Amino acid sequence: MTTPLVNERIEVNSEILTGKAIIKGTRIAVEFILELLANDWTYEAILENYQQLKKADILAAIDYARIIIKEEQLRPVKVEE
Repeated sequence: MTTPLVNERIEVNSEILTGKAIIKGTRIAVEFILELLANDWTYEAILENYQQLKKADILAAIDYARIIIKEEQLRPVKVEE
């Protein structure tokens, strides 16, 4: 289940970045935004360096990741030694 913010800001198009989730109207992947945040970038630093983004885009990327993880189903994997 997606949220209005995700529906408004996130796009998946097989013609752009091989179908990765991106911020609509850009070629900036959700994955990239999450990587920046994981590397201790602030919202302000992201917005300063990627001026086509808005704070709502960053929040949508986080919300998109939350939705994907929430819907994820873990399956045990047997590892052969």
